[in-house]
Amino acid sequence: MSARIVLFGATGYTGGRVAEEMVARGLRPVLAGRDPARLAALADRLGGLETATADVTDERSVAALVGQGDVLVSTVGPFLQLGRPAVAAAIGAGAIYLDSTGEPPFVRRVFEQHGPAAERAGATLLTAFGIDYVPGVLAGALALRDAGAAAVRVDVGYFITGAGRGQAFSRGTLRSVVGTAVEQSHAWRDGALRTEPAGARLRTFDVAGRPRPGVTVGGSEQFALPRLAPGLRTVDVYLGWFGAASQAVHLGSRVTPLLGRVPGAGRALAAVAGFVTRTASDAPSPEALAGMRSHVMAEVFDGTGTLLARTQMTAPDAYAFTARLLAWGAGRAAEHGVRGSGALDPVTAFGLDELTAGAAEAGLVTDLS
Repeated sequence: MSARIVLFGATGYTGGRVAEEMVARGLRPVLAGRDPARLAALADRLGGLETATADVTDERSVAALVGQGDVLVSTVGPFLQLGRPAVAAAIGAGAIYLDSTGEPPFVRRVFEQHGPAAERAGATLLTAFGIDYVPGVLAGALALRDAGAAAVRVDVGYFITGAGRGQAFSRGTLRSVVGTAVEQSHAWRDGALRTEPAGARLRTFDVAGRPRPGVTVGGSEQFALPRLAPGLRTVDVYLGWFGAASQAVHLGSRVTPLLGRVPGAGRALAAVAGFVTRTASDAPSPEALAGMRSHVMAEVFDGTGTLLARTQMTAPDAYAFTARLLAWGAGRAAEHGVRGSGALDPVTAFGLDELTAGAAEAGLVTDLS
């Protein structure tokens, strides 16, 4: 018998898309959020699903959502500000937790702060279970499998092509990006996790036949890949959203840590985030998403810098892929469970072959070369 699935944040843009994909897979999630009227309307539209009211400002209401062995999927962000109650609820219940975050500081917090408590409780935490950062973990794992024991460095790159005119990201995504702008990021350097500003390094990748720049960011790859290949000395994740502005982002990384120490910087950033929230639409523009493609690649090198293996992947727009992958992950976890407890990477939780198949169902196309 399958475990119960609870979707927290169901009435948001990403949450609504996840709910639709779950129902399309034959799942019957409990839709949870803070607005009973909106929940009821969504539940009716999707075939009469069960609903539950919960608000991150009332942690007891979140804790009441799940019991032991349940699957809790959270799309409530910005995660750095609002994500902890759902994680705590999963740990307290001994449940399986997945989320849609792409915020590096929150990813690190889940692995370092919440992971040990989850392991003691028999709970499983699968953070960043969407376009950020499952494809990079999967691409890295596949490339490492081909590279063999000589691998010491992995570079992962994320890029977007084909975005049409209009708003390319949801309001929630924009709030998350702005909200983490002055936060420190992380990297795997010299065989250990290091703290550093986002954008500290810059390099180009061959993407769709042309060179494209990317700057370093924290992800879940820095936690996942060294677990899968303990001999790795370096894991870098590069984000290529900024195009020609990547050089400016890289140079700005020298200033970002200083801003975090400036009195009032947090309040100023909150004001910027508020402005973004007021002026942006809840949902991205359909025109922007129509032709969008996400490109992810992992390159593995030996100690001399020689390329040993390269894996390339493409996916549809980020929101479609994330919704489908979360629906697959929740369904798989509810039906078959996961392999272990604590803060896990997706390869460890599901197995490399199973994750590859699930990501393909979600629209990820893999090219091994």
